Amino acid sequence: MLDPNIKYLKFKTFLHTYCPHCKNTLNIEKEDKKLIHFKATYHGEMIDLMLSPYLDVFEVETSIAMRKGDRVDDFFCPHCKKSLLHKGIHCAECGSPVGEVTISALSRLITFFLCTKYGCEWHGLSKRDERNIKLKIPRQDMPEQDQTLRVHNFQEVPYGYTSELALLEAGRCLQCKTPHCVDGCPVNVDIPAFISLVAEERFNEAAKKIKERNVFPAICGRVCPQESQCESSCVLGEKDKPVAIGRLERFVADYERKMDLVEVPIIKGNTGMNIAIIGSGPGGLTVASDMRQLGYNITVYEALHETGGVLTYGIPEFRLPKAIVQFEINYLKEMGVRVELNHVIGTILTIDELLEHFDAVYVGVGAGLPRFMNVEGESMGNIFSANEYLTRMNLMKAYKFPEYDTPKPKGNKVVVVGGGNVAMDCARTAIRTGASEVTVVYRRSRHELPARAEEVHHGEEEGIRFKLLSNPLRYIGTDNNTVKAVECIRMELGEPDASGRRRPIPVKDSDFVVECDLAIVAIGTGPNPIIFQSTPDMERNKWGYIKVNPKTNETTKEFVYAGGDIVTGSATVIEAMGAGRIAARAMHEKLSGKKKAKNRTRVTAKN
Repeated sequence: MLDPNIKYLKFKTFLHTYCPHCKNTLNIEKEDKKLIHFKATYHGEMIDLMLSPYLDVFEVETSIAMRKGDRVDDFFCPHCKKSLLHKGIHCAECGSPVGEVTISALSRLITFFLCTKYGCEWHGLSKRDERNIKLKIPRQDMPEQDQTLRVHNFQEVPYGYTSELALLEAGRCLQCKTPHCVDGCPVNVDIPAFISLVAEERFNEAAKKIKERNVFPAICGRVCPQESQCESSCVLGEKDKPVAIGRLERFVADYERKMDLVEVPIIKGNTGMNIAIIGSGPGGLTVASDMRQLGYNITVYEALHETGGVLTYGIPEFRLPKAIVQFEINYLKEMGVRVELNHVIGTILTIDELLEHFDAVYVGVGAGLPRFMNVEGESMGNIFSANEYLTRMNLMKAYKFPEYDTPKPKGNKVVVVGGGNVAMDCARTAIRTGASEVTVVYRRSRHELPARAEEVHHGEEEGIRFKLLSNPLRYIGTDNNTVKAVECIRMELGEPDASGRRRPIPVKDSDFVVECDLAIVAIGTGPNPIIFQSTPDMERNKWGYIKVNPKTNETTKEFVYAGGDIVTGSATVIEAMGAGRIAARAMHEKLSGKKKAKNRTRVTAKN
């Protein structure tokens, strides 16, 4: 029986144990586990003994009952009958005699010493040996839909880890004393702790550990760029591929949901104070969760007819199933968060009017104003902004037309301008809606592509073409004023610009034409002016976004906080959540002080 108080090594898939005398394996298959089969003497009596694959604990399936602290007299190889006791070495923990065997772990032979005392934690592998074994475990890929099939459907492309793959991947984690991966996470999830729980097959507890810092692990595990955040800080990545933190995050979140183990937290008390949140994207929902758990009454105002913000209207179904988004939002509703749909704050209500009824307001409206290049012909028919194209496809379910009323934009040859994740979402959506040819036009090289490498890889598998170091000059139209081609110019990279990337420079007389009957412009977004028109006293920075105190995310308007794309410009889901967490913490501290001040005033008035 495994002792729950002991952390066991999880190399059971790779370990094979051999007698040092006759070189025969001591492992036998039993109930899908590799067990080590010995003869041993116990109080002078010969017994059959099975050891667990963790090599430091006696299994209960012996011919006699063994209790913690008991010790066998000797181990014997069941093949050559020779003693396995090593005369010159004793257990480093308790001093008991130890048996010697040889482990084959990922083609590496390591001498291993077994303590004869049941329940002793000492296992004989040095930290160096343990590290070398982990370094030899390859990073585990996720099973995926075949590319020839997935271009005809909107089902999720990666299937996610199985429990076996998750255990293998978790076994790669080095459990660093100074985990830089935590610093790389915008919400500081305790990554080593949750991976350790995965390695111990405590998947539900691993999901709960993540939720202490990240309320939407199923979403973040799918869409966050872990390769440039937590995984980029993984020590293992210095010599090999980093631990697949995002894939493990997705696995435990899916396990918790599918096994119906999600628990709504108990709301302790009620502060009697009310918080208004503008926007139901990832930042706003994080504030809603954090503040509700602290006992505040929360109302979320969403401009559209469905909740989720960019998670719903911006990210395609094949990358983030909407059922998962709605599951997470329903989780918040069960906590007592109130949601008001079809409320455009700035027209129906202003922030000043909200402050008459709420103690604080959080602005998380994103940056939903499309940007265009302002080149000739850009106003022709069948040229869309990425916002409109993806909103039609995702929120309004155009990809399911005629089951839903919104017709999908038709294009046989499609050009997508831009190189970010949004551009890849547009291109991969277009190929799924019947386009025979999809071309991504991007002004820098592949090295500077801002899209996730995984998305670019999937796009290439699906047949998307890339015209790199190219930039549109003008759109060419038909007699009906609809687009039929885009004229581009080749670019070369010069010196780095303010972003640190090499500036693209046009190459003289290098114009060329790409035929298209549908064009999508995905070059970024800006702040929507509606909310500013009704709140002129809320200051903006030089880029037009809301100006905040970076330590608290409070705006220049007292008791009004903001975060996410409306503050930083286009960023990631987890960064918006991190901003929401900072705002929630600061909001709670300030409102707690306000409440104490009110109580002191009441006491003074009574006196």
